[in-house]
Amino acid sequence: MQKYHISPKAVLYPLLMIAMMWIVYYFQVHGFFGNCAGAIIPLVPAGLKGVIFSPFLHGDMGHLVANSFPIAVLMFLLFQFYPVFANRIFILGWLFTGLLVWLLPPIDIFTGQYMYTCTIGASGVVYVLAFFLFFSGVFQWNMKLLTVSLLVAMYYGSLIWGVLPEELFSTLDEPSKISWQSHLSGAVIGTALAFFFKNKGEKKRKFIWEFPNYYNEKDDELWMQYREKHPEDFEDSSPRKKDEVWERLEELRKKDE
Repeated sequence: MQKYHISPKAVLYPLLMIAMMWIVYYFQVHGFFGNCAGAIIPLVPAGLKGVIFSPFLHGDMGHLVANSFPIAVLMFLLFQFYPVFANRIFILGWLFTGLLVWLLPPIDIFTGQYMYTCTIGASGVVYVLAFFLFFSGVFQWNMKLLTVSLLVAMYYGSLIWGVLPEELFSTLDEPSKISWQSHLSGAVIGTALAFFFKNKGEKKRKFIWEFPNYYNEKDDELWMQYREKHPEDFEDSSPRKKDEVWERLEELRKKDE
């Protein structure tokens, strides 16, 4: 029975990411990173640094905990099942998602008013990983990767609703603090990466009967020619006649005399 090997990177990298998130939150609680420092501020040049730093920052303990578990699970799946290019997916997904959030105009879709927003949190990265893992299995149509897709859909399928403004589903007294722009950006970037990397990494195994020329009538002709030219190879291939003791009765009697 083949043993299942767990990649060290699939364990180490998620732990490092979680550790960084909690360490940075510790400094936040003690007064560091205040006044939108390290956050993505759309269309504001100073907010570009948030493309790199914002996933480490969180608004409160609930926000941090809500992002920690999915980050750990999804990073494990990424580095375990896509070891060849997991680093590229993670880094590109992180940067492109942040840039897309920065480029989106901060306008309230209900009032049309300009909103000065500071976006923090790792939810954009969560969406990148979830959508990449799901669509990569679908695009590659690999049974092992499709299993990962089903797991992601089973446990994180509800993430799809996060790409829409919370105001669409409930009446709020004030604008939602959940950045649907980050979720939408992560979903778009994750899906795009799954498409562009669909031919990279582990190749799909094809059994011989999956090839279009598996059966050919010429194979039958060659088989018949071989039987005609080499009949000696098939002399013992016919079923052996059943031994009827009554037909050898006289022979047995002579042996006993």
